[in-house]
Amino acid sequence: MAKIFFNGREIEINNNDILGDVIFGNSPRYKKNAIAFRTKKGLLDLYSSFNDSLDNYEFEVVEFGDDDGKSIFWHSTSHIMAQAILRLYPDAKLAIGPSIEEGFYYDIDMEHALSEKDLEKIESEMKKIIGEKIRPEKKIVEIDKALDIYKKTGNQYKVELIEELKKKGEKVISFYYQKEFYDMCRGPHIPDTSKVKAFKLMKVAGAYWRGDEKNKMLQRIYGISFPKASMLEEYLNLLEEAKKRDHRVLGRELKLFSTFPELSGPGLVLYSPYGAAMKDSLENFLKKEHRRRGYELVATPHIYNSNLWKTSGHYGYYKENMYFFEIDGEEYGVKPMNCPGHILIYNSQIHSYKELPIKYFELGTVYRHEKSGVMHGLLRVRGFTQDDAHIFCLPSQLKEEIIKVMDLADFLMKKFDFEYSLEISTRPEKYIGELSNWEHATQALKDALDEMGLPYDINEGDGAFYGPKIDLKVRDALKRTWQCSTIQVDFALPERFDVNYIDENNNKCRPVMVHRAIVGSLERFIGVLIEHLNGRFPVWMSPVQIRVLSIADRHQEYAEKVYNSLFKLGYRIEKDFRNEKVNYKIREAQNLRIPYMIVIGDKEMENERITIRKRNGENEYGKTLDEFIKIIESEIK
Repeated sequence: MAKIFFNGREIEINNNDILGDVIFGNSPRYKKNAIAFRTKKGLLDLYSSFNDSLDNYEFEVVEFGDDDGKSIFWHSTSHIMAQAILRLYPDAKLAIGPSIEEGFYYDIDMEHALSEKDLEKIESEMKKIIGEKIRPEKKIVEIDKALDIYKKTGNQYKVELIEELKKKGEKVISFYYQKEFYDMCRGPHIPDTSKVKAFKLMKVAGAYWRGDEKNKMLQRIYGISFPKASMLEEYLNLLEEAKKRDHRVLGRELKLFSTFPELSGPGLVLYSPYGAAMKDSLENFLKKEHRRRGYELVATPHIYNSNLWKTSGHYGYYKENMYFFEIDGEEYGVKPMNCPGHILIYNSQIHSYKELPIKYFELGTVYRHEKSGVMHGLLRVRGFTQDDAHIFCLPSQLKEEIIKVMDLADFLMKKFDFEYSLEISTRPEKYIGELSNWEHATQALKDALDEMGLPYDINEGDGAFYGPKIDLKVRDALKRTWQCSTIQVDFALPERFDVNYIDENNNKCRPVMVHRAIVGSLERFIGVLIEHLNGRFPVWMSPVQIRVLSIADRHQEYAEKVYNSLFKLGYRIEKDFRNEKVNYKIREAQNLRIPYMIVIGDKEMENERITIRKRNGENEYGKTLDEFIKIIESEIK
């Protein structure tokens, strides 16, 4: 008799007992929402069999709310969709069908060009499969037999995948069966198809096999699914809201930036006066906060001789993402990153250990060769500005500096009303630097977050080859997650550029180098912020903070006086004295999300007062100009 542990309880179990039957027999209330089990050995199907290798293991239920739960649920639904497709189109060839960040897809090779009506037919067949309450069954198949299975059906895509596994030395492969349907799959899967209570096939798109344009174009069906109908309804509502908030549409409506015309080239942002004012206010805010925290502002060139990029390693590892050209017979590269320039500044003089930490900050514009197919508004561009900083510190200072960076990140994210989560990525299989340095740096990251009481996940082995890192992911008003801040320890560049400081014994020592960007790409952050706030920027960041509106021509003189008084105080202010109805002027200002409108009519002129109209539609009557200034100053501060 063996034993396992679940929810703090010891449970006796025999070989070949079904895990779910035993565990839920002891704790039935966990069964309803369970999707899989999590153990130190990995994820397991609820109804897999117990064996001795699981003896003394702690079991934990995986639910849809977990990231693993969503991945399992969505991949299982892709199998249901694939089964429905083969029932309707038996000659179709299945390629791959993974879960993705939101939902799932399956790539299919078939002669029939799928339409919206076809998606409805597939959905109808999926509902039948879900109603059949099929329990996916895992079978281990010898790899040569697996090859024969797919060779007989003429599925060259699965054959190619299995042959690659065979070359890597794999002897067996796992299949999942749902009645007549089968698919090679690592698993696990949902306990039965009826777990899927709501789903929708979203669209059909073209996709080259394995993303290579030399390969055949397949049809890719995207879908989403949930364990509750209300979740699907909420998701679809959020999608509709996301369409309304699309930063590319709002960017035009709010006159922030242009579309990307053919003359300037794709992925290169042209900010209008409104957009430039907003970006400038964000940059000034970032500069002020960095100065307060001991950062020194630096400025570096946009281009460098290729010798620099060869020293940094970018020439060898990142060249395809860079732009190169020739000057006077010498090759130059446009910078994709600011770090080498900051290192040159550090290395321009000798530093004592007493000077450390040294912190350089730059709002540096960089350029990267993104493929045309991946660019998307402000979210993915070729030229962008980073709030880039590099910290050179003693090993003993690392934890304290990480805490300070996280304090700044927390401060900035709260300013924009973002929730966020944290993830530490640890040493990968291939890495450079001393193991002791990796362990020290990784522990410093953990200790810093622990000391601040900030929860985090560990992403084992996903650090860069040159050091561990912390990633900060923000969650916007539409519950979408965006990668923003990164805090990266780097062992490579200090070695390549021979970065040193002089210690108390007059010896040369290597400092710890930390790369960090809090906002990240300003363009991407602004795009996310437009959608997060629906274009309603805080007053301090709004392109236009105030617009003065006159009701009639006779009010213009007093309105001009009000405008001039506020303009001299430095507010971003406009006037609208056109011969138009005041309601039209108000509506136009509200469409531009201008925080404050000052309306001037007879009463205001006679009493030397103003009427304040906020962008939410609230009015405040009979205010003095001084009272208004106190209101707006309070909000800005």
